[in-house]
Amino acid sequence: MNPLIAHRDNNNFEELYLQLREKERRMYTDEEVLALPGINEANPHYAEWQMRKQSAERLVSYLQKKQRPLKIMEVGCGNGWLSHRLSAIPGCKVIGSDINFTEIQQAARVFQDISNLHFIYGAIDSDTFEEKQFDVIVFAASIQYFPSLPRIINNVRKLLRPNGEIHILDSHFYSLPELSAARQRSLLYYQAAGFPEMMDWYFHHCLDDIEHYHYSLLYDPNSLFNKFLRNKNPFPWILIQ
Repeated sequence: MNPLIAHRDNNNFEELYLQLREKERRMYTDEEVLALPGINEANPHYAEWQMRKQSAERLVSYLQKKQRPLKIMEVGCGNGWLSHRLSAIPGCKVIGSDINFTEIQQAARVFQDISNLHFIYGAIDSDTFEEKQFDVIVFAASIQYFPSLPRIINNVRKLLRPNGEIHILDSHFYSLPELSAARQRSLLYYQAAGFPEMMDWYFHHCLDDIEHYHYSLLYDPNSLFNKFLRNKNPFPWILIQ
């Protein structure tokens, strides 16, 4: 049985977030979640899921090459589809965490029969997590919901074992000159969708925010190589050690 440990945090983020996702047609049935990142071509987000599938396959391949048991945490796991994919890595144990009770409850229900996969409802900076217990911590399409990139990186580094790694993927990063325009685009999008309050929960980050960390770009969408290949995935894959 896959336990769900619940620690409720009273704020209106989940309500706004779920209403927006419903309007965007990003809420999926249990059967659809089980199949993700595979999705029907008629889905309006099919192209995005193709990119997320590519990112997931690269991450799984990278971690499999370590050829050793890993304890993995996915922060902001949502409905748990990526945690599910990571749990297929031989010898690994995976924990997915999120402050969205509705989606993580779905994750616990859909993947309840997978013995090495568990879900926890709660903030990553709560007392739920012990120090030095993870080999890998993953942020996939979630880092934009944390206001301070250095603060969250410092917090999760405390949870890493020696030689542990933080992986950030499926999120946009901007140059400093791009930030103002990116924020304006997001504001206009949320206003048009009817949820301008979401701007209080959505944050734009740039690599300058982590320049003092030892980080690598395992995938750089702006490299000449990827531009030559016409790779359309716009999200960098960032490794912090």
